[in-house]
Amino acid sequence: MKVIDLIEAEKPCLSFEVFPPKTSGNYQSIREATEQVAALRPDFISVTYGAGGGTSDYTVAISANLQEKFGVPTLAHLSCINSSHQGVKKQLDAMRAAKIENILALRGDVAKDTPPSEWDYHYASELIREIKSYGGFCIGGACYPESHPESPSQAQDIAHLREKVEAGCAFLTTQMFFDNNIYYNFLYKIREAGITVPVVAGIMPVTNLKQIKRIIELSGTALPQRFRYLLDRFGSTSAAMKQAGIIYASEQIIDLLANDVPAIHVYSMNNASVAAQIQQNLSEILK
Repeated sequence: MKVIDLIEAEKPCLSFEVFPPKTSGNYQSIREATEQVAALRPDFISVTYGAGGGTSDYTVAISANLQEKFGVPTLAHLSCINSSHQGVKKQLDAMRAAKIENILALRGDVAKDTPPSEWDYHYASELIREIKSYGGFCIGGACYPESHPESPSQAQDIAHLREKVEAGCAFLTTQMFFDNNIYYNFLYKIREAGITVPVVAGIMPVTNLKQIKRIIELSGTALPQRFRYLLDRFGSTSAAMKQAGIIYASEQIIDLLANDVPAIHVYSMNNASVAAQIQQNLSEILK
């Protein structure tokens, strides 16, 4: 099933994200973890793609397994910055053969040892255009409510976002945010810029201090004072931090749904217990 149809349905859409193994040595344990998340029967599951395409084969394998075993539609990530046109075509062929219908098209992380002159792709919009011409896939793209870390301004970032949509992007999924007003303000700005596709809100339940330090390091995401108090008070106790993080994320989601946001994507990090508790917190709201 196409993700855009799930997003545009009358019922609120809740999805989870999982990641494939980095090596064959831990394939089975990671596969079992993703199956535990899929067993919760979210509306769809997003399966990530390793830096430089390092887990590309596993992305397809995990996606296909979850669809076949649980009947849950999957959204397979595909990044392009360190890929060749031939490599992307190979991945699209593999996804089609595995009956994967949905792709989240990303630029990906830049490899420091590969000069731009050797890149086949420089922007996600180029990948989206290629997938669109290949045909048959529902294509999603990423967006950054606080602007991409490499963008000189939000206005320029939104201009590039419009290029993604014009290239064939049917929906967008946000980077994580911890203040819903950031999402609402971003939505207003992109609508003013003529971007009308649905925007799935990306929510990260923070369950330990190490996690949030990594998030800030990678994305520079703003932390509201209310969230900082939570970290200061409960961060040193793992069970308390996990519970507080799940409740905070659940409250974010409830507010978003109350404001008619059609779809929520939870960065569940292969953690079925976290995903299950959030799902339970929303059980009546999602009906």
